[in-house]
Amino acid sequence: MAGVIGTSTLTQVGFIVRDIEKTKKKFAEFFGVPVPNTVDGGKYEVTGTTVEGKPAPDANCLMAFFNVGNGVAIELIQPNGVKSTWQDHLDQHGEGIHHIAFNVKGMDEKIKAMEDFAGAKCVQRGKYGSGGGEYAYLDAHGEMKCLLELLENY
Repeated sequence: MAGVIGTSTLTQVGFIVRDIEKTKKKFAEFFGVPVPNTVDGGKYEVTGTTVEGKPAPDANCLMAFFNVGNGVAIELIQPNGVKSTWQDHLDQHGEGIHHIAFNVKGMDEKIKAMEDFAGAKCVQRGKYGSGGGEYAYLDAHGEMKCLLELLENY
């Protein structure tokens, strides 16, 4: 079943946290796995992060990932205090689930499809890793009651 974005397979659930070191230890204990490394969101020269359509060179975060089976990851995100969807969530809602994510092909087309389908608005976008992938956070709270993340690997 492909649906609006071309997939119905959940890839990730993201959580916003205040203290990634403390939280990742608790998750590791819960899952019975080693504590994962913490990584940062990358340099702006690679990420090209935009927030609400404007360049956001200082928006960044720390992240840790847990693979929990069937290709699904739990992502812990500690924002750096600068305006971003991560920081906005922490400021407005505190810690907790931030997004659900799906791998897609054709990012621009999928963003447009979500705009048309659910009135979703792209609130943050950028590249990840060494630039070999792109993410987009879509605010779909109105129709779907959540923030969606689309991930595309090139």
